Amino acid sequence: MRQMTQRADPAPSRLTYRFERMMLTPLFRFALRVVLPFGLTALSAGIWFSDQDRRDNINMVIDDVRTSIVERPEFMVKAMAIEGASASVADDIREILPVDFPVSSFDLSLEDMKETVVGLSPVKAASLRVRPGGVLQITVAERTPVMLWRMRDGLHLVDAEGFVVAQAAGRDAYPELPVMAGEGADQATAEAMTLMRAAGPLTPRVRGLVRVGARRWDVVLDRGQRIMLPEVGAVAALEHVAALSQVHEMLERDLSVVDMRLGDRPTIRIAERSVQAWWRIRETRVGLE
Repeated sequence: MRQMTQRADPAPSRLTYRFERMMLTPLFRFALRVVLPFGLTALSAGIWFSDQDRRDNINMVIDDVRTSIVERPEFMVKAMAIEGASASVADDIREILPVDFPVSSFDLSLEDMKETVVGLSPVKAASLRVRPGGVLQITVAERTPVMLWRMRDGLHLVDAEGFVVAQAAGRDAYPELPVMAGEGADQATAEAMTLMRAAGPLTPRVRGLVRVGARRWDVVLDRGQRIMLPEVGAVAALEHVAALSQVHEMLERDLSVVDMRLGDRPTIRIAERSVQAWWRIRETRVGLE
């Protein structure tokens, strides 16, 4: 009797069938080929770096490599050069930027240093760069004072944008600059400069401008005279007074105030001494009669 040979079942096992079905899923293939190797690598690295001595050794190697790069001679900054700044401003810059030379250019934050320099009142703009040869170049554009602002603590220099540049040593130190006073005068510096240009023939007699109520200007002349300008149309009003003074010599008379706040026609106020003199003359005439 012949013995029957058993043939192997060609059908895959249940586990193999499920694995092949899962391999048809893109997400499973991605997890098997990417996520699993990455996770095993991260786990191995975490176990290896869990040792404090190994971490210290790695940090020392990294620090040595960084130091060997950043301290190369071509990256070292040895000096500071400042252009466009006055002596006092240059001294202030060196004081607020206490850089210990030599220093690596990698250790300098030029943007932060620029913000510090521009934070100085006299500085309008600044640029910083490291020149070849290891020189930190600081180029400064200073604010140009155009007015003197009289405050309670003294005179201050103000630029065309209304920024207070510095405190003035005294009026005699800046004889070419006009003087303004009053609350909020620094916020209307541009208008004040326009009024100074509009004064025309009155310019030699102008002693300053006073901001009244933070909304309008008074022009102060020599001999104690004052031109009260309106809140709107101040330039036109001042030009009108200058024309009247030039044609009719209005301001050559003994006036104390020319009020332009109520339209184009000026309202004048006679000086007190002239009023008293007029009353004396009148009383004398009455007595003679």
